[in-house]
Amino acid sequence: MNAVKTLGQFIIEKQADFPYAKGELSRLLRDLGIAAKIVNREVNKAGLAGIIGDAGSTNVQGESQKKLDIYANEQFLAALQCGGECCILVSEENDDYIYIDSELSKNAKYIVAIDPLDGSSNIDVNVSVGTIFSIYRRKSTDGKATIADVLQRGIDQVAAGYIIYGSSTMLVYTTGKGVNGFTLDPSIGEFCLSHPNMEMPVDGNIYSINEGYYNHFPNGIKKYIKYCQVEDEKSHRPYISRYTGSMVADLHRSLIKGGIFIYPVTARAPNGKLRLVYECNPMAFIVEQAGGKASNGYQRIMELNVDDMHQRSAIVIGSMNMVAKAEELLQKY
Repeated sequence: MNAVKTLGQFIIEKQADFPYAKGELSRLLRDLGIAAKIVNREVNKAGLAGIIGDAGSTNVQGESQKKLDIYANEQFLAALQCGGECCILVSEENDDYIYIDSELSKNAKYIVAIDPLDGSSNIDVNVSVGTIFSIYRRKSTDGKATIADVLQRGIDQVAAGYIIYGSSTMLVYTTGKGVNGFTLDPSIGEFCLSHPNMEMPVDGNIYSINEGYYNHFPNGIKKYIKYCQVEDEKSHRPYISRYTGSMVADLHRSLIKGGIFIYPVTARAPNGKLRLVYECNPMAFIVEQAGGKASNGYQRIMELNVDDMHQRSAIVIGSMNMVAKAEELLQKY
């Protein structure tokens, strides 16, 4: 019988990868794992607990907030406040960044950016949702951390991950040394290593895009969709179209099976719709570490300058060859 390796054990084992961290990053990842278990419990009983549906408020993006969005946000904030390793939290659900001002956090070195519940419109219909997180080391050394510590490019991330709350609950993360996946074993309440050294296939046959907006897409994206639909035995086309409306769910499938996820600019969203800091950058870090590719169609996502913590971006992300083809058509047309 193989020994089960828990998330906590794995993190401690890998602590030597970060000689400068003295265990803080390990504790921070552990805290995020604890919050994920609490959110998972509520997601699983949302219908019974009466916490599905709208909360009657909107977030900074003007999107309707679900009750579970707010609950998840509170849980991750509480975990980070108690942990003492994080000095600033940036969340999709908060207009401004939250400075964590506690005795424990006075020497905290890390910034956490988070989308507490990605795809939350799917909660009411029981489709997979997720959490996306990104971790940076603060740049400033004196006094309070500031907005300058928040506005770092994706290449400055020290860790990133997501939790998918699906038929099983998984936490997938990278610290820049490959990607590892952990499945929550409800019988012992622990995330256990189930997908070591995850590698994304260089090719795939699944494309994920909201084709309802087809008429509003740039020509290059329209050409790529048509390319996906043409019969061609050599390249195993036509490809399969799969879109759940949850970036975590669609990208998790692509990570395992190969595929591409596209959210381009549209007439309604001329800068793209997804947020660079806590959706695109962390997912780009994970996908690149697994051997995939992530761009806005023209430039590597992780090299984009960050001017605003709720900045939006287009994204073309997934299997290396599929993204390269989409970029080629975007640049040609």
